[in-house]
Amino acid sequence: MHRLFWLFFFITIRFSVASAQERIPITVSLTDSVNGQVLEGARVLDAGGHVLGITNGYGQAALRLLPGSNRLTISLLGYRNIIKTLEVPASGRMSESFTLSPSATQLTAVRIEDKEGRRNGLARLDPKLVALLPTAGGIEALLKTLPGVSSNNELSSQYNVRGGNFDENLIYVNDVEVYRPFLVRSGQQEGLSFINPDLVAGVQFSAGGFEARYGDKMSSVLDITYRRPRSFGGTATGSLLGGALHLEGASRDARFSWLVGVRQRSNRYLLNSLDTRGDYRPNFVDAQALLQADLTPEWSLSLFGNYTSNTYNFTPEDRTTRFGTVTQVKQLTVYFDGQERNSFLTGLGAFTATYKPAENVKLKFIASGFQSVEEERANVQGQYLIYDVESDLAKQNFGDTTRLTGVGTFLNRSRNNLNARVFSMEHKGVAGQLKWGVRYQHESIVDRLSEWNLIDSSGYTLPYSDKEINLQDVIKEQISLNSNRVMGYVQHGFQWVTGYEANRPGSGSDWSLTYGLRSQFWDLNKQVFLSPRAQLSLKPDWKRDILFRFATGVYNQAPFYRELRGFDGAINRGLRAQTSYHFVLGGDYQFQAWGRPFKFTTEVYYKYLDNLVPYKIENVRLRYFAQNNANGYAAGVDMKLNGEIAKGLESWLSVSLMQTMENIKGDTYLRYLNKSGQEIYPGFSADTVAQVQRIQAGNIPRPSDQRVNVSLFFQDYIPRYPSIKMHMTLMYGTGFPYGPNGLNRYADTLRIDPYRRVDIGFSKQLISEEKPRGPRNPLRYIKSAWISLEVFNLLQIKNTISYFWVKDTDGVQWPIPNYLTNRQVNLKLLVRF
Repeated sequence: MHRLFWLFFFITIRFSVASAQERIPITVSLTDSVNGQVLEGARVLDAGGHVLGITNGYGQAALRLLPGSNRLTISLLGYRNIIKTLEVPASGRMSESFTLSPSATQLTAVRIEDKEGRRNGLARLDPKLVALLPTAGGIEALLKTLPGVSSNNELSSQYNVRGGNFDENLIYVNDVEVYRPFLVRSGQQEGLSFINPDLVAGVQFSAGGFEARYGDKMSSVLDITYRRPRSFGGTATGSLLGGALHLEGASRDARFSWLVGVRQRSNRYLLNSLDTRGDYRPNFVDAQALLQADLTPEWSLSLFGNYTSNTYNFTPEDRTTRFGTVTQVKQLTVYFDGQERNSFLTGLGAFTATYKPAENVKLKFIASGFQSVEEERANVQGQYLIYDVESDLAKQNFGDTTRLTGVGTFLNRSRNNLNARVFSMEHKGVAGQLKWGVRYQHESIVDRLSEWNLIDSSGYTLPYSDKEINLQDVIKEQISLNSNRVMGYVQHGFQWVTGYEANRPGSGSDWSLTYGLRSQFWDLNKQVFLSPRAQLSLKPDWKRDILFRFATGVYNQAPFYRELRGFDGAINRGLRAQTSYHFVLGGDYQFQAWGRPFKFTTEVYYKYLDNLVPYKIENVRLRYFAQNNANGYAAGVDMKLNGEIAKGLESWLSVSLMQTMENIKGDTYLRYLNKSGQEIYPGFSADTVAQVQRIQAGNIPRPSDQRVNVSLFFQDYIPRYPSIKMHMTLMYGTGFPYGPNGLNRYADTLRIDPYRRVDIGFSKQLISEEKPRGPRNPLRYIKSAWISLEVFNLLQIKNTISYFWVKDTDGVQWPIPNYLTNRQVNLKLLVRF
């Protein structure tokens, strides 16, 4: 199979090179005949009505034409068509400039623009929204308000997409793949997201059905582009959670530019609102730099570096948590000894060389390296008491603890060290509509694991034994893993028009087809796979601006280190790639309401999942079974309505309905029957067990099965006082599945309470760019300044992230909820200069 891929790859490249040798590069520039402005979105068609190119934001379209006479038609809605005949020479290059005259008839107030992101289903986000967003997160916090994306942890930058888990999401920064630490257990340990929002120029996101040029993950892709500065500037931000500073600049001729960002953050203010009281000492620091230089018109270089230090030290003291039902309220009180000391140091460096031999040809060479040095130290003892709480409103002691129903001790100990290195060399190329890439990657993992738990519940340990003391989740392993991967892709696309009428500007239905193939080989499990993908879009020639999309493809996710490691710490070197077959049908409708632009987007999807590796979620820690022993599916519908509810400010509402299930081979449970054939529960029934049946569990919800998810991002300002703005995010998601400790996934059919959260912020612009300042004004170098008052968790809702299981004196196992943060107020100052 890999030979077929490389044969197809080289034949395509050879055909492209041959075609490029025959055709002559032509640059067409378009401007408005009245005001001289460049025109974006104009179509250049040949005599047969096929789209040869579409003008970009600079009003230019790059064509490749055969020598001789070429008859071209240039069409743009709102302008008169022009027909030109170009005499193309046998060699060299050409540049032609044309002007379009506005048509006498105003057809519509909405201008149709055929943008690539709209055709391929990539959602584009404005990174400037993050600066004033009322959240403790970054770009990911904005991402969580999109359809298909779900999360139940405001302390974490991780997110689920259409039934997938955290490890199924691709993240790129300037074409370099980003990795996250391996040993992080909880969102409060994560600290800073890799992405620095102060440096971001563009954000693109796909929740499924993405192109072959993106990598081999089953769920989503987040494509981040950092800025190319043209002059000196920067931002400074300070709040109760930390601060950030970024500076940027460029040489006089703009051939060299630099971009630097430094951030510091401490979640101590937020963590002090948790149920567990103690001495929280988190400290998160990172520094990033991007240097870019144009050596010649054809050659450019860039150097990107990142260093992150996340340390989390915690000495717990006590905890009081109430749980249960309205009529049966319980209270857990825990007294702690010991501490946690965790350190996560990561670094990434990437060198990129780009060569542009022609107008529409770009060759890129990337060398990158990533290292993560992680240390986890925990030695915590908790002595707990479980009480009944009086729930009768008529009694004087309502709300007080009454009977003691449980007592016990637990011990958590870990001494884990991990050193991970990933080095890669990559080539990416673009020649017109053809794109290709080849990548070699080497991985080195050294992991020393030593951890165990002990639960002494109501006088005996769990799991119970009358002969010995059993520890829970014992892992003692020393792992050294070295492996190599080779991967590549080739992708092609083209557009055409049907029903085109020469006397009607902008007429005809626009079609776009993108198709490609990926392949990967990993020398650890000796597996080679092919991943064909395709996307088709149609914009009919209708009065209403509607576009339809269909995407399908195979997404083979080769295992990384986390999937290879089982519950006992052992490595399964023969683990195969998980596979997801995507089928996505969607569309969008752009329209005007109240004189302002709006857009409604919807997608219906089905994903068949094969060779799955089952897992359990503990906060943000994924624990895999390290076996390809499951299959399943994910199906749902995503909807989003966005537009300017308040003029000039974008807001949106997202609604997602989804179900994801899996069937694990060998996942069975015992069914006990009495003499009458009725099911009984030993220990709770006086009947004698007459028959025991082993039942196959069948389809059960995956750990990321969140059926309903609704999110709202809303912006507004005070009339007559536009310098005072309000920003609000609202999130509601039904609960994820969970179950008791152990390896039996069939028991994970309980549901966490729904996640409900409202964050709101009020911002006042202190300094405006429009207001002139004299040469002696000390604030003359400041472009703008904002001060914000933020309220996190406005409604004071106790959201649950996970459960801790204990047994009381009646033999009942109780799930003790681990709650997230309470309502907190934050003050933030943002200055741009």
